[in-house]
Amino acid sequence: MKLISERTRPGKASEPWMRYGAGAAAVAATAVAGAGAVDADSAWYRSLRKPVWQPPSWAFGVVWTPLYATIAYAAGHALGTMPDRRERTRLTTSLVVNLALNAGWNWLFFGLRSPKAGLAGTLLLNVSNAQLIRRTARTDSTAARALLPYAGWCAFATVLNASLVRRNKTQ
Repeated sequence: MKLISERTRPGKASEPWMRYGAGAAAVAATAVAGAGAVDADSAWYRSLRKPVWQPPSWAFGVVWTPLYATIAYAAGHALGTMPDRRERTRLTTSLVVNLALNAGWNWLFFGLRSPKAGLAGTLLLNVSNAQLIRRTARTDSTAARALLPYAGWCAFATVLNASLVRRNKTQ
C-alpha cells in the first residue's frame, strides 16, 4: 500500500483538469480582452499604409486560435511537472504577465490608434515570451517547445508592427 501516490505526492500540482482548465480560462480571457480593442474595419486602420507581405485580416484568427490552444496546453502541462510550489508560482506569474502583455498590445495599437505604442508593447511581449519559455524549459521541455510557435508569431508581429511604424510616421 502506498501512502503517497503519484497523484497526491507533496508538491504535485492540482488535478490535470484544473491545470488545463485554468490555462484555457486565462487564455480565453486574454483573447476576449484583446479582441475588445480590435477594429480592423475602422477608417483609421484601413488608412494605414501596410506592407504587401502583411497577411490578410482573416489569417490572424486562423493563426491565433491554435497559438492560444498551445499556450493553454503548455501552461497546464508545465504546471503539472513543477514539483516546487515556488516555481509554479513564478511560472504562473510569468504567464499572467505574458497574457496581459498579449491582450495589451491590442489596446496599445488599436485602442490608442498608435503603431508606436503597439511596437513598444510587442517588444515587451517578446521579452516576456523569452522569459516564459526559459522558465518553462527549466522543468518541462515539452511545454517550452509548445510555446515556440507563439514566440515566433509574436516576433513576426513585431516586424510587421515596425513596418507599420516606418510606413506611417505621421500617424
